[in-house]
Amino acid sequence: MATSYAYVGAPTFIAAVEGRLADAGFARASDATSADIVITFCTSASALEDLYFGDDGLVTSVAPGCTLVDLSATTPNFAREINAVATVNDLVMVEAPLTVRSLVAPEAFCRENLLGPVASESELTAEVRALLGAIFGEVVEVGAPGRAQLMRNTRTLPLAAALVSAIEAVALDDAAARSVGALDADQMPLFSPVSADPVVQAVRQERFTGAYTAEMLLAELSAALMAADDAEVILPGVEATMHLLELLAVIGGADMAPAALALVYRDEEAGAAAGLDWTRAEQAYGGGHHHDHDHDDDDDWGGYDDADWNDPSDYDGFDFSAN
Repeated sequence: MATSYAYVGAPTFIAAVEGRLADAGFARASDATSADIVITFCTSASALEDLYFGDDGLVTSVAPGCTLVDLSATTPNFAREINAVATVNDLVMVEAPLTVRSLVAPEAFCRENLLGPVASESELTAEVRALLGAIFGEVVEVGAPGRAQLMRNTRTLPLAAALVSAIEAVALDDAAARSVGALDADQMPLFSPVSADPVVQAVRQERFTGAYTAEMLLAELSAALMAADDAEVILPGVEATMHLLELLAVIGGADMAPAALALVYRDEEAGAAAGLDWTRAEQAYGGGHHHDHDHDDDDDWGGYDDADWNDPSDYDGFDFSAN
């Protein structure tokens, strides 16, 4: 008899992996209360908390002995809390935060692009190992609850920093080329933004849609900032990147691929062509802001100070369903 699983979370993820799970011998159940394994993947802290601890939350509604496999990004402290409550309720908790190898891979959720750091107080069963193997190209067991979230941070933070750096290099290259002229192909230096950098390629090819979204990356960075706040560590680079992703989300890009962050650096016409609406930023952060990269000074951006943004330590995820 096939092992049954239920899934609760981002639909783009399960659409990409459902076939692999079926090939591995898993049958999808319609109801979490009857499944042997429940897979969860939330893209905000509030959604994750409600799913596990809200009315009819999973820790009290699923059958005793059920295994919960959470792929969400959260803090190590919250991961330990979920594990503790699950254990009290005779459940097996497996922390396996979904970690991508590349933020701009054309097939974001293919096995080769997914790394699975896994933490659990219980020995993984053969069924759970098979399920994780169907999802992730590589599974790495890292010990006690909370440690898998730490490993995810070490992977995601450098990728996010590289994403922004490459996008800004392209933006500067494009802007400067308008005044001094673009280089000929044989004049391109080794470190030009037209190199083989995968982020640059994604931006140049305008691959602004994909299964792994800006909202998902924003959730990962939010979790990292909350973990940093718990540890009393300041991460200014992560805060800056998160502000940019928040802005992309506000103007309608939450469900776009992370490479769409390049549109924040382009004019309103380019953003509108991609389905973005800069008037949402004016409404969210106050009137009078104008997105125009042809300005002669910095006055247009004077209103975008730290007071306009959410305090990252208080960040609890956005609900983008209305956008």
